[in-house]
Amino acid sequence: MVTASTQKTRPLGNSAKRPRRNLAALALVVMVSLALSVAALPQIEERLMGGRLRQDEATMRLVTEVIRGALSRTEALPALIAERPILRDILRDPDNTGLLPFANEQLRQTALSLDISDIYVMDTFGTTIAASNYRLDRSFIGQNFRFRPYFTDALDNGIGRYHALGTTSGQRGYYFAAPIFDGTRILGVVAVKITLDRFEAAWRDSDSRIFVTDQHGVIFMADRSDWLFRTLGPLSEAALEEIQSTRQYPITLLTPLSLRREAVSLSDFRSNALTRMVITTSDQGPEQRQAFLAQQSLIASAGWRVNILTPSGSARTEALGLLAILWLVILIAGLSAAILLQRRAQLLERIAAQRELAETLEARVRERTRDLNSANTQLRQEVEERTRTEDRLRQTQAELVQAGKLAALGQMSAALSHEFNQPLAAVKSYAENAATFLDRGRGDEARENITRISHMADRMASISKHLRNFARRPQDQLRDIPLRAVIRDALDLLDPRLRRAKVDLILDMPPEDDEIMVVGGRVRLQQVLVNLLSNALDAMADVSAPILHLSVTDEADDMIALRLRDQGHGLSQDAQAQLFDPFFTTKEVGQGLGLGLSISYNIIRDFGGRIEARNHPEGGAEFSLHLRKAAPETPSAPREMKKA
Repeated sequence: MVTASTQKTRPLGNSAKRPRRNLAALALVVMVSLALSVAALPQIEERLMGGRLRQDEATMRLVTEVIRGALSRTEALPALIAERPILRDILRDPDNTGLLPFANEQLRQTALSLDISDIYVMDTFGTTIAASNYRLDRSFIGQNFRFRPYFTDALDNGIGRYHALGTTSGQRGYYFAAPIFDGTRILGVVAVKITLDRFEAAWRDSDSRIFVTDQHGVIFMADRSDWLFRTLGPLSEAALEEIQSTRQYPITLLTPLSLRREAVSLSDFRSNALTRMVITTSDQGPEQRQAFLAQQSLIASAGWRVNILTPSGSARTEALGLLAILWLVILIAGLSAAILLQRRAQLLERIAAQRELAETLEARVRERTRDLNSANTQLRQEVEERTRTEDRLRQTQAELVQAGKLAALGQMSAALSHEFNQPLAAVKSYAENAATFLDRGRGDEARENITRISHMADRMASISKHLRNFARRPQDQLRDIPLRAVIRDALDLLDPRLRRAKVDLILDMPPEDDEIMVVGGRVRLQQVLVNLLSNALDAMADVSAPILHLSVTDEADDMIALRLRDQGHGLSQDAQAQLFDPFFTTKEVGQGLGLGLSISYNIIRDFGGRIEARNHPEGGAEFSLHLRKAAPETPSAPREMKKA
């Protein structure tokens, strides 16, 4: 025991000295890393700045190409639109009120289809005759734009280009214009305006500043609205006079930005167009000074320069952030190593404690396992009991179905008794007459009576067959069954009641050449139809001229709809809400148990269909059976087994 204790004490003593040596080494590493990082900071900053500048250079090229492409696509439009005959017609006869609306609407449709702000036609004096914005309050019609350079350039040079703030619309835009010729004579000018706001919306997502200046140094497009119409320097008197005469911009907005420029050279970024710009702003609170590195590209056709300003402080901030992360990683690694060494001894103690805890947890797990096994056994017993209950429920449901059929047979018994008594009386009469004819030697007449007796027997056998099929217990298996035959059997069963009630039966079904195959059970579906037909006859008991309408239609979602409509008094609101509930009936006491519709509902649901009821708009109640259509490739194959 003494030896073991000594062996344990020595490692702990050594581990107490190691953290001090590691802390000294860690301090040295941190100091060396700090010195190296400070020395490398300028190079890191310049390399990061070069990367940012290259990204912004690509962005500037993309912006330039997008604007240049939009201008080049629109430049040819005025000349094409000027060739339309209707524009020459309205310029020859501007007072033609019958033609002008067509010209306006044609221009509006063209502007919509080409995604252009405005298209308008001016006469040679600069007065607008027709415009695409004729519906708006700020319509150009009647406005004179002779002062715009694009108008005079179109007349003098055949093409006009100009950018300005709209005097009527108040929107910035670029204008293209072309003359409208009648032979060699110029009748007027057509102008096309495109707005530039959509370009600026895409620029605002960038950290850099993007703006476009014209030939005078006026900021015409920018990602900051407070920079619009600011200038990069004082404007000359000639430039101010030109802007004022053409009403290009509001003179009051043309104030210079507070900026200072100086040349910049970066070894990591080779570009001759790089300048450093310091801009001072105070529009949004206290005065702020921010330094940028500026790049510039030219759009020669418009005389514009695209400028992109990269914040110069962002690279330094990013470089300091990288250094801070590096120092933090080194510090965390050193501290982690020291902590690991210091806690090594504690870890051994924790391992022993965890082993003891693990044994305790294992004991608890075994105890919990016994509880879970007991709970699982109880749950299994409950599941088995529920399964037995469901089996009893299915058996009870099947017995209810059979009871419903027997109840229906009972309701039909009186009519069927009459149906049997008539043939039996006729058979007796024909038999007595046949015996008399035989005694008198009149064989042919006796044979005729015997033939009639045979026909009567066939009629009673057919009725007996329908009753036997209807009364038997149905199969649980679903098959593809002929709907037309099921309807015919149900009508044969109720034929005596239909004839006694003098019901006018209207059948609306597809031609007999088209067999209607549905998924279900033949006997159970026949029971549903008999139940619905019986209810319809009961509903029309006091109707003088009862009519039953039975129709079959093919629905779009692979379903067949069978609808039965009576001419009774319809269903009350309470009856509609409880119609398919068990033991609910609207008949008198002793007339029914209220199980027929509930059983029918469950039968149709087992078939994968649905049953619905409503009051028909023209009177009476209408029941709809929606049955699944049978697959055409296997018309007689048995379906999946289901319980009734």
